[in-house]
Amino acid sequence: MTEYVLEMRNVCKSFPGVKALDGVSIEVRPGTVHALMGENGAGKSTLMKCLFGIYSMDEGEVYFQGEKVNIINTNDALHKGIAMVHQELQPIPERSVAENIFCGRYPMKKGLGFLPIINHKKMYEETDRLLKEVRMSFDGRAKLGTLSVSQMQSVEIAKAVSVNAKVVIMDEPTSSLTDNEVDALFNIIYDLKKKGVAIIYISHKMDEILKISDDVSIMRDGKYIGTWEAKTMTTEMIITKMVGRELTNLFPQKENVPGEVVLEVKNYSSISPRSFQNINFYLRKGEILGIGGLVGAQRTELMEAIFGIRYASKGDIVYKDKVLKIKRPKDAIKNGIALLTEDRRGSGIFGVLPISDNVAIASLDKYKDFGVMLNAKKIEKLVKENVAKLSIKTPSSKTLIQTLSGGNQQKVIISRWLANDPDILILDEPTRGIDVGAKYEIYVIMAELAKQGKSIIMISSEMSELIGMSDRIIVMCDGKVTGEVSSDEATQENIMNLATKFA
Repeated sequence: MTEYVLEMRNVCKSFPGVKALDGVSIEVRPGTVHALMGENGAGKSTLMKCLFGIYSMDEGEVYFQGEKVNIINTNDALHKGIAMVHQELQPIPERSVAENIFCGRYPMKKGLGFLPIINHKKMYEETDRLLKEVRMSFDGRAKLGTLSVSQMQSVEIAKAVSVNAKVVIMDEPTSSLTDNEVDALFNIIYDLKKKGVAIIYISHKMDEILKISDDVSIMRDGKYIGTWEAKTMTTEMIITKMVGRELTNLFPQKENVPGEVVLEVKNYSSISPRSFQNINFYLRKGEILGIGGLVGAQRTELMEAIFGIRYASKGDIVYKDKVLKIKRPKDAIKNGIALLTEDRRGSGIFGVLPISDNVAIASLDKYKDFGVMLNAKKIEKLVKENVAKLSIKTPSSKTLIQTLSGGNQQKVIISRWLANDPDILILDEPTRGIDVGAKYEIYVIMAELAKQGKSIIMISSEMSELIGMSDRIIVMCDGKVTGEVSSDEATQENIMNLATKFA
């Protein structure tokens, strides 16, 4: 009997112009958390999609519980006992929790004329039992769309438990969770470990990896680098093995010098009394202004209102001594304001379109001939310049953006706004779900833009990023600005005190 519940041997997978996996092997022990790490584009998610039946392998073998298996599709993987909690949740929000858990495999009973119908009673009973197993007490009859992101994630884990999975893949499971929600997730993982379930855990958060993992496997450029016991590793060792070089500084040396005030937000309030109220702050030319706060502080809602996605009930946005009337994003864009949204997949990229369209889509007016025809050559030149400038890894400009890694997708969206040459760039969680190497590249881009005189507003939930990149930090709590911290005074304690200071 093998000591491994799962073995993947010499897995290869290619896409047009890219060899995503090159002879990768991995061995996972039952009842352990096996961290899978690497930079964006290293092949981690591709390897797991091969295991879960989303992709078919070009070469390689999979052994599950000591037997060689051929996984045809995701349904086949679930029946064999392999489940996956995806980084980007894909819920059916208008259906119940129970229906989401049992979608495609409902418990059935005989109905009129002996036709099979769904056994709702059994489905809800099973759902209640499964939710208790993942430490959740909400109603299985509730619409999934009424739940928080962390609760939706628990539903996905309950779905994995419902198929009696022996291996559960978790791809960036904490990217949208608060610290308390992360602790709750870890408790669920500990429960699964006790039952002998193996967790394959993909994350870029080093502290999580060292806290929760038993083994750590590292990939780089589609190749397997090695596996180590987590207790023998340090953050520095993991980073060095991931990127193939030592990163002595996590943040670049900034050379920007903030100048005169270019933007003032005065007494700005949302139409919703539960959102942001009476917000006042200013932004200087060439400044990186950090926005700190916990989940629910209404930081994103505030920035979306400034950009014209949400409505404000009162207040002014003063830009270069001129009061702006921003009722929709088009108004913001015309006034030199750009927004990189928090949800890259949901509201950032156009996944089914190529890179060229994703870069040019916000500035098409600049590339028209005779006011009606798009000039394909000009667009192609723009895309090539940005691919080179931002070091975007892609086979060509016609590659679908959804096939790129998260870090490269983020660079494409940044280049979309740079094509408009904005004066103010709002970045909402610019490095979420991105590895340490790609993070540094985005930090370099931000530092260079600030040096050129561009003004940047950066929302970040990562304390080190907030402190390391900001010239000044304003902190929000419960929809209000609770304080301001200069870069010299910025500490985790100072920021957390303001982030929990309810007015």
